[in-house]
Amino acid sequence: MYAILDIETTGGQFNEEGITEIAIYKFDGHQIVDQFISLVNPEIPIQPFVVKLTGINNAMLHSAPKFYEVAKRIIEITTDCVLVAHNASFDYRILRTEFRRLGYDFNTKTLCTVELSKKLLPEQTSHSLGKLVRALGIPMADRHRASGDAMATVKLFKMLLEKDLEKSIVKDFIKIEVEKGIAPKLLDILRDLPSQTGVYYIHNKNGDILYIGKSNNIKKRINQHFTGITKKSKRIQNEVYTVTFDETGSELIALLKESQEIKVNKPILNRAQRKNIFIYALYLEKDSNGYFNLKLQKTDGRKKEITAFASLQEGKSFLFSITEKHQLCQKLNGLYETKKECFQYNIKECNGACIGIESTEIYNARVENFISNHTFENKSMIIISRGRNINERSAVLIENGIYKGYAFYDLNYQITNVNILKNILIPMESNRDIQRIIHAYIRKNKALKLIHF
Repeated sequence: MYAILDIETTGGQFNEEGITEIAIYKFDGHQIVDQFISLVNPEIPIQPFVVKLTGINNAMLHSAPKFYEVAKRIIEITTDCVLVAHNASFDYRILRTEFRRLGYDFNTKTLCTVELSKKLLPEQTSHSLGKLVRALGIPMADRHRASGDAMATVKLFKMLLEKDLEKSIVKDFIKIEVEKGIAPKLLDILRDLPSQTGVYYIHNKNGDILYIGKSNNIKKRINQHFTGITKKSKRIQNEVYTVTFDETGSELIALLKESQEIKVNKPILNRAQRKNIFIYALYLEKDSNGYFNLKLQKTDGRKKEITAFASLQEGKSFLFSITEKHQLCQKLNGLYETKKECFQYNIKECNGACIGIESTEIYNARVENFISNHTFENKSMIIISRGRNINERSAVLIENGIYKGYAFYDLNYQITNVNILKNILIPMESNRDIQRIIHAYIRKNKALKLIHF
């Protein structure tokens, strides 16, 4: 659990400042579960430049609670949490100073979103909160007020968690939980999981990731791991300490995140996914008569494939379908073995390429038309899908045939051009597995919204 906060102060000499406003959002990594926002009477005057900056003046604070009156609530909402702030050393120092005046030693772990953003968003020219959220398209209200700045920090931190492919933030948090001696049982773990689409991470007590998976129902899939009888399931049941997750809403983004993060983190129980899961692929060949043949073969990294499949049956089904749709020849595509004309020719569904009646130019043009419609080589497009809630959409960016990454955006901030999307993009690596995943997903989901540019 994280306590994300922002503090406004009176200004003044070092360690003599007083708190004028505090906002704390308790965040579980996915949503806000509690909050505390209050003006605070610092019992000392506010510096004039601070009044201009924040709009908080001495008269506003006359009837506000003093710090000792809100101290208990602050302790309640921050207990067992990592304190997160933009420039955390400042907010933490101010809090500790105030508690020290009351004779209480306030001590907790902290995370600084300035330092995190420098590590995870090195391309940004400024890491100040205002400039950062503007560049990332994060909506912000009440700038230089505790509630507005703290809420912007929540949204920024959520984006940083997404960008943290190595899951170092989450791993460090789990180590803190272990130090406290908290050991959730399997049923406790299940209780806190969502029945939503996303990627899940099974951790051991050291915070290391044992297994990464993807599911359209995370809770149901984890329950299968916890009740399974396979060797892998038994090891998970014995070694699991906790399960973290990232909801994606979009199944495509879940597939892409799973593939990339398995490669980055190399979990010990994901050995199968490190190998090629697309066993068969469709290749283009030209026969001795000059006709293009579409051949379903075992995947060969040395050859250029059109699309790939997880099983022979899936590949055959697709090849039969496109052969019929584009009036191609089953014999030329290896679906009908004969030394004479194919059966489809006899029922007038083949134009006779198998016996040389149809010209190679006309037949090959239909094959090329199929390939053009089923590949995104050198194409640029945005794949729009559902987001993590009803107010959000997701976007996957492909530029010149290369996968660039994904983003989530609020419906109030429509993606009108690719440059806006690039500002909020979670950049990802493009490789052959990723290309196959996208190919397969587009092939199976005909109703996808695609924006070409």
